[in-house]
Amino acid sequence: MRVRTRVLACVAALALSSAVPAAGASDRTGRPGDLVSAERSAFHPLPGQPTATRAWKIHYRSTSATGAPNVVSGTVIVPQDGRTGPRPLITYAVGTVGLGDSCAPSAGFPRGTTMEANLIQQLTRRGWAVVVTDYEGLGTPGEHTYTAGSSAGHAMLDAARAAIRLPEAGLGADTPVGIMGYSQGGQAAGWAAELHSSYAPELRVKGTAAGGVPARLAGLVPVHDGSYGSGLLFMAAAGQDAAYPELELDSYLNAAGKALIGFFRNNCVAVDTTVGSFKRISDLTVRNPLETPQWRARLAESDLGRAAPGHPVYLYHALADELIPYSQGTRLRADWCAGGTAVDWRTIVVGEHVSGVITESPRAADWLADRFAGKPVSGDC
Repeated sequence: MRVRTRVLACVAALALSSAVPAAGASDRTGRPGDLVSAERSAFHPLPGQPTATRAWKIHYRSTSATGAPNVVSGTVIVPQDGRTGPRPLITYAVGTVGLGDSCAPSAGFPRGTTMEANLIQQLTRRGWAVVVTDYEGLGTPGEHTYTAGSSAGHAMLDAARAAIRLPEAGLGADTPVGIMGYSQGGQAAGWAAELHSSYAPELRVKGTAAGGVPARLAGLVPVHDGSYGSGLLFMAAAGQDAAYPELELDSYLNAAGKALIGFFRNNCVAVDTTVGSFKRISDLTVRNPLETPQWRARLAESDLGRAAPGHPVYLYHALADELIPYSQGTRLRADWCAGGTAVDWRTIVVGEHVSGVITESPRAADWLADRFAGKPVSGDC
């Protein structure tokens, strides 16, 4: 009996260890959205807080900003509510958490330290399944491609595919899907919405709710250069360099710039924004990369608004947003409206960037609930 118990324990340990993918080429074959691995995890908005959910950490195949196959991690969360029939699925992208692997949402969910977990719990309490991507390079080999729009959009859509292909989640091909995100997550959600028809048309996307969207990165440079949000600017430069190695960011940095970017790559947003505040591009570079055609072209590739989502969108932005100017939201609204998308627009009159996601999340979720219920939307373009 003891021998049998030990054998079973060894088998279980081997099964668990085999769930973690290697970084080899064999993991980079197959369809986007295919599962590479899945292992049981836990979802806690706060340390030890029960949620009546089941959760799995997954690794799944996706596509980089340059069209190359990659592997991304994430978390699938399903309510334990006794429901056996179909339920909606939200593919959710969090706002900026940092560049270090320890910042990944999947790393914090079991410990109750992931930002926005309380907002995600509002969705699971509605009976919805949620899949949260970690984004490319965040918690997986390689560097996080922060602000590289198409990479993030692919990661969101493929996360939905992976959740549907996870047998234990109880979802299926007919699962209605909602796309949701704010700030960096809003950019990812916007890209997922624009890419849906061409990249993942089989997903039954009913609507996208996106807020505080950094729709045009070049327009944020004068806002953040030398301001208290300047750390975000340099994090974005590191993310673009990770997505497009030919940009060779290090060749533009002086010693102080290289040290700061190195620090960012191993830490999370709260520390990064503090350490990176009030720095100018000229303080950290030997020449400004944003003055080169290569950098300008790559930044422009992450612009939203050049394609119109083929499903309704709830778009919201704080009038006093100090990190992503309100004009970024109104221009994106105009672009999508011009393309024929039914856009429901919401101006957050009281509040700023961070408070916007907290105060508006319930309204955005109500809007998605109406889409799942099949209620019509005409938009207010």
